[in-house]
Amino acid sequence: MLNQELPSSAYFHVPFCQHRCGYCDFTLVAQKDHLIEEYLAAMEQQLSDVGEGIELKTLFLGGGTPTHLSIDQLQRLFNAIFSHFQLAADYEFSIEANPLNLTEEKIDFLKQIGVNRVSLGVQSFDSDILTFLERDHQPDQIFEIVQALQSRIENTSLDLIFAVPGQSLQNWKTSLADAIQLKIPHISTYGLTIEKGTTFWSRQKAGLFDLPEEELAGDMYEFALDFLDAEGLKHYEISNFARPGYECRHNEVYWTGYPYFGFGPGAASYLNGIRRQNHRSVVTWLKRITAGESPIADQEQLSPEDSAREAIIFGLRRRVGIDVSEFAARYHFDLYDLSHAAIQKHVKAGFLEETATHLRLTQAGCLLADSVVIDFL
Repeated sequence: MLNQELPSSAYFHVPFCQHRCGYCDFTLVAQKDHLIEEYLAAMEQQLSDVGEGIELKTLFLGGGTPTHLSIDQLQRLFNAIFSHFQLAADYEFSIEANPLNLTEEKIDFLKQIGVNRVSLGVQSFDSDILTFLERDHQPDQIFEIVQALQSRIENTSLDLIFAVPGQSLQNWKTSLADAIQLKIPHISTYGLTIEKGTTFWSRQKAGLFDLPEEELAGDMYEFALDFLDAEGLKHYEISNFARPGYECRHNEVYWTGYPYFGFGPGAASYLNGIRRQNHRSVVTWLKRITAGESPIADQEQLSPEDSAREAIIFGLRRRVGIDVSEFAARYHFDLYDLSHAAIQKHVKAGFLEETATHLRLTQAGCLLADSVVIDFL
């Protein structure tokens, strides 16, 4: 596996949760803790195909809820990881967490093992919104847990959801203000989307709730842009805000098109120009690994033009946008030759802007990013 394109980033998917929230369509299983030991054995087996001593600049454990695992189970997982990988001197080691999983003992363990960034699934500081979203924590617990966490691991990120049924603009403003009060250095904001196959999808189809009007959702997003910027958290990606130096370096690897390893059910990897995705079914992934078979469900060798177009789509997610000359040097395509019609259309509409060096989304373009970038395919 060792070659000149060997990634310096790795993602590990931990697919276990106490409860599957009604809006969640991620690869996970809830109330299936009897599978954890089998998962750990399969992860050890999958990692046996990887070399040793591979240096990582970024390491990310996502889920699911990685902190749902006990300390002993996490220790076994970390032992497997660090049998093959080692952290670079200036590393970023992130883990996703649910507030109520973070006992002081578990926080101390994470710090001791080397975790230096925690992404916390807070979602809201409002009790009624948390209940609707089927979260198991309450607002007062968030303050206590975040303070305990930041006293040990200062680089803490909060996920917040807006455009929730029953949520007002004032309610959203209050949640953002509460996050700022905690002096959080990184915040991710996501508009609630209803994905097919989730229980929220069924409930919405049955007329049990309606999403807020698009205009209100847009007002919530625009308020976050202005408010968080005024508070010193710069908007560096469509959904992400950070104080200088606290941008998520692991996610930047995805957005800038560099290679990465991916392990676990549903995990994606990008190696030698080939995108691969493991089976999303946890049980299928386990069976395949245990049988010594490939866990890969899909893979695609990107052509040079496909790589360039993909780089446009990911690059426009970043608020700095795409450096036009750097793009040409890296992908051997002129950005304007490749996408002249789409650029012209969206500049004229006010969704893209050109600077002396870059092409980037405007603030209005951020609101409609998905419909803008699809024209670059």
